[in-house]
Amino acid sequence: MKITKLILPLVLGLTGGLIAFFIAGSLRSEQGQTAFQHEIVGPGVIRPVVHQPENDGYTGGAGSVDLRQAAKKAVPAVVNVNTVQMGKEYYGSPFDFWFGIQPQVREVPRNMGIGSGVIITEDGYIITNNHVIDGSDKVWVTLNDKRKFEAKIIGADPNTDIALLKIDVTGLQPIAYGNSDNVVLGEWVLAVGNPYNLTSTVTAGIISAKARQLGGKMDLESFLQTDAAVNQGNSGGALVNAQGELIGINTAIQSPTGSYSGYSFAVPINIARKVVGDLKEYGKVQRAVIGIRMGELTPEAAKELNVKATSGIYVGEVIRGGAAEKAGLKAGDVIQQINGYEVKTAPEFQEQLAKYTPGNTVRFVVNRDGKEKEVDLVLQNSYGDMAIQSGSGILGAEVTPLSREDRYRYRLNKGVKITALKNGKFKSAGLGEGYIIVKINDVAIYDSEDLERAIKSAGNEGVFVTAVSPRGRVEYFAFSLQN
Repeated sequence: MKITKLILPLVLGLTGGLIAFFIAGSLRSEQGQTAFQHEIVGPGVIRPVVHQPENDGYTGGAGSVDLRQAAKKAVPAVVNVNTVQMGKEYYGSPFDFWFGIQPQVREVPRNMGIGSGVIITEDGYIITNNHVIDGSDKVWVTLNDKRKFEAKIIGADPNTDIALLKIDVTGLQPIAYGNSDNVVLGEWVLAVGNPYNLTSTVTAGIISAKARQLGGKMDLESFLQTDAAVNQGNSGGALVNAQGELIGINTAIQSPTGSYSGYSFAVPINIARKVVGDLKEYGKVQRAVIGIRMGELTPEAAKELNVKATSGIYVGEVIRGGAAEKAGLKAGDVIQQINGYEVKTAPEFQEQLAKYTPGNTVRFVVNRDGKEKEVDLVLQNSYGDMAIQSGSGILGAEVTPLSREDRYRYRLNKGVKITALKNGKFKSAGLGEGYIIVKINDVAIYDSEDLERAIKSAGNEGVFVTAVSPRGRVEYFAFSLQN
């Protein structure tokens, strides 16, 4: 009887334990069937990611982002850009000289470059970088389907390193524009281009900084910074968000070796879109100015200047007759917003201002003596009015910056070359096509804007032109702007 009392609880306990063991094993088995785990490599770290098969679509969150659709949309819109600089080659018999025979001359390719571009219209307009096509004599575009076309340079803007090309074809697949103002730190992006001539290459990363200034030669610098790998040949290619929308044009890398070493930089698409729109419609970029001398306000500077605001754009001086003075801005004001966008740094201020055209009305929020004030300001051009500047000609002359060949041939480091000449002051003074304008009234000329500015500043006084003829001789011309 005592043995029975001891055995019965023991048997019941063992039975219960076995039942609990099998139930727990069954639950683990069911969980293993609904999820699987592996490791993926992303920028900076290796991290485990759990995929749920029934929810394996794009969600946009870290660790579950799917960039396949973005790549599918972007790759067909990115093209390979090849440039050629032509040189002269002399050929013939070495005895030709003794018989008075002139040597034969033919053009041959000297330098070739590679880059990328982005299709923005179905009829063949393409964005790329200015430095990709600068100084080239021929530009060739190869589409993703391997078709090849010679491209025409519609216009270029060294100030933003953006250029616009056109190829004679229709039915292309353009990329959709995104909004670079809405880009946020940590957002996933793809860089699409042709590094080292490897076509249709896609790399991924995140936005690591905005409004980055690199201290280069461009006046306008407000780059998107990303850790997506970019190398030589990526310039002019697309930076796209997770929806496959174009948010930037890949432009530069920060590297001690010339190859990718961690960070790359793109021109925000809101700036690039404005630039190519102006180049297409007017032939030149319409830049707006407000007429102030400014500085970036820091807490230390605010304390020194006895300013109650601690960040923003400090107005050091208001230019007489400028848009800022007409709108009522005062020295000591701190600009904090432009049309609803916060501006704390000079690159942020430049980026927002670059989106507008002379004649546009822009609302500024300024801090004046500790109080916020809204100011509506009508933007002006660099000449102090609101007129749109035409790129079709200056006093009847169409000009272009010197090519590398012209700089070498004429031993010049400045000047603009007359490429077309209609009836006007330059033609009546005796200049012709092929002449290089070096100075206007002792003011050195480097581009068409310098030429316009020098002509404008001459007013009703005489204009004295220093030019180099196609034969290389320095010649002088003079005329009056009065009719």
